[in-house]
Amino acid sequence: MKRILLFIITFLLVSNTVFSQKNYQIKTIAFYNLENLFDTINDIEKDDEKSPIMGIKENREGVYKQKLENMSKVLSEIGVKETNNSPDIIGVAEVENRKVLEDLLNTDNLKDKNYQIIHYDSPDLRGIDVALLYKENAFRPIHHENFELKLWDEKGRRIYTRDQLLVSGYLNDELIHIIVNHWPSRRGGEEKSRSKREKAAYLNTQIIEKIKLSDPNPKVIIMGDLNDDPTNTSLKKVLKTKAKKSKVKKGDIYNPMEDMFRRGQNTLVYRDNINLFDQIMFTSPLLTTKKDFSTYKMYKANVFNPQYLTTQTGKYKGYPHRSFAGNRFINGYSDHYPVYIQLIREPKK
Repeated sequence: MKRILLFIITFLLVSNTVFSQKNYQIKTIAFYNLENLFDTINDIEKDDEKSPIMGIKENREGVYKQKLENMSKVLSEIGVKETNNSPDIIGVAEVENRKVLEDLLNTDNLKDKNYQIIHYDSPDLRGIDVALLYKENAFRPIHHENFELKLWDEKGRRIYTRDQLLVSGYLNDELIHIIVNHWPSRRGGEEKSRSKREKAAYLNTQIIEKIKLSDPNPKVIIMGDLNDDPTNTSLKKVLKTKAKKSKVKKGDIYNPMEDMFRRGQNTLVYRDNINLFDQIMFTSPLLTTKKDFSTYKMYKANVFNPQYLTTQTGKYKGYPHRSFAGNRFINGYSDHYPVYIQLIREPKK
């Protein structure tokens, strides 16, 4: 037994040494629900007066600045342990407009990171949108557009919700496509609202089919707050995601978050039940089962949940340490943990 353990330890040490000697290129791609990142101005065209910050009567501007600092701290630290740098690409949700993103990138934690913004205003009644942040030296967009998710209630009335954002571009010299999502909530119950998220998933499949018209075997990354777990029907039956690498065939979508969820990992807690709503998944060309890293492939997937992002005491101990409790700012971060994947490739000769 001792010989076997010694062999395993030696093998791992040698493997890690070889790995570091090759100086692999690693790119971090993240997603974070920023929990009501609203500005302090009442937009009369939106229902933003219901946002927590608008309920704060004193020092609203100070709260807004602190919220920005807290969010930027988290974003600047995702993946740092592996790459010693902040993410190359970040999808975000629950942002009110482009201005809050500009303010976010102007904080001390992010102002020197050279991030750019891709954002569209969506028809969501509360005025919350998704967006993509990216480093100019790592990613070069060549196309972006938003796709409207059209839903109606049982009385035929239009439900206005978040658009889905598609950004295509070059990660170094490799073409990738990113779809940023924030699917309809579970308001009214999971079963009653299920069809809305299934339709959101179906819109993703339509976007992928459009991508395939010009890129037949595309590298597509789907990210977002899906308001569904990896095992729900929107993912398993509509997107047809796969949890095992061995089951992934050409064109399939691999979801590394499903195994993480089955092992008890989570990105939020609601009424003492854990969920992993925040996910990043991707199509088969980004997956390798043969250790071929001549092009970018998945290296790892993770939930970013350092201790400071979790409530340590009280009724909500173990929950993500959120920014707001009702209309009271509690100097936290978000009611969701961020997630990230890392892509890796051998250096080009």
